[in-house]
Amino acid sequence: MTLLSPGIRAMLAANFEHCLRNPRFDLFPLVRLFNPTGRAVWLVSEIYPDDDTLYGLADLGLGCPELGIFSLREIEAIDLPLGMKIARDLVFTTRRRLSVWAEASRLAGSIPDAAELLSRLVREDASAIRLLPR
Repeated sequence: MTLLSPGIRAMLAANFEHCLRNPRFDLFPLVRLFNPTGRAVWLVSEIYPDDDTLYGLADLGLGCPELGIFSLREIEAIDLPLGMKIARDLVFTTRRRLSVWAEASRLAGSIPDAAELLSRLVREDASAIRLLPR
């Protein structure tokens, strides 16, 4: 099973190359992976040249989402109840950069709860998230 199409891999690899040249650039997450039987979610913005290491925001559903690297092969190998696997959200799009998702997720405690906060955000400023009523 492969979660990423060749086209998506190419876009994620291009993001990796862009960040090598511009380390302070704040990317948009391009892919949302999720556990259809739980609360784990990964927002992916880059793939390393090894074609396995991903960078993005990881939320294993334990209340502490964090930015970092994770293995595509390990995620694809996860066996869930009822024979299910981790899935890719085929309709995921976002207008929010990864830093905004990270800040909202830390404040809300999860990526799914951050999505609700971000739906009420009117400006692209991570500090504005603190002003939203919860």
